[in-house]
Amino acid sequence: MCGRFRLSRDGRQIVEDFAVEGEIEWRPRYNIAPTDLVPTIRQHPSRPVRNVALDRWGLIPYWAKDAKIAYTTINAMAETASSKPAFSEAMKRRRCLIPADAFYEWRKLGPKQKQPYSFGMADDSVFAFAGLWERWKNANNEIVESCTILTTTPNALVSDIHNRMPAILRAQDYDLWLDPGIREPARVADLLVPFDARLMKKYPVSTRVNSVKNDDPECAREVTLPESVGSSLFG
Repeated sequence: MCGRFRLSRDGRQIVEDFAVEGEIEWRPRYNIAPTDLVPTIRQHPSRPVRNVALDRWGLIPYWAKDAKIAYTTINAMAETASSKPAFSEAMKRRRCLIPADAFYEWRKLGPKQKQPYSFGMADDSVFAFAGLWERWKNANNEIVESCTILTTTPNALVSDIHNRMPAILRAQDYDLWLDPGIREPARVADLLVPFDARLMKKYPVSTRVNSVKNDDPECAREVTLPESVGSSLFG
């Protein structure tokens, strides 16, 4: 799964990196958590341009009775999203990119101890998760837009930490994934595969990232593990 990630670019950089039309107010974030607002990149339905929006992380299907379902829909399995009621319609009509420059996963060290790791590109560049977005109307007739991150099987870099990883798209596949003319999920299923591990890196980070209250550069700083921990992980 993916339950925490980082986007330490500002709004201007997001607009430039993803060639979107318009602006977005975004300050660098180092510990993004479920229910937070996150940028989503979408293709305009009738013009060949990309738009950017801020959506709540945790997809709320249009048919949901309340927003509580969002706590269980921060991720969608790539293998089954097209057949699950919560995601099937969005897989056909509302695919998006969710920008990031790292995601976090935790390795269990003991009954009450876990070590967080940062996973990102080897060159520290920004990338995009394959995402879905949805519109939902609450009891006050207010429109809430929300999103989810698709996950796939792990690559060699992630597999010793977790049995899933976010589906990261190659830049050359962004247009295909976003294409509003493609309504058959099978036509984009081949994009939802483990990203090339040779282009990525991982490193241990401070346990500050364990708390959603912490959201600063220290959450992303590489730390040196105690020798006893390092040998148990890699020895």
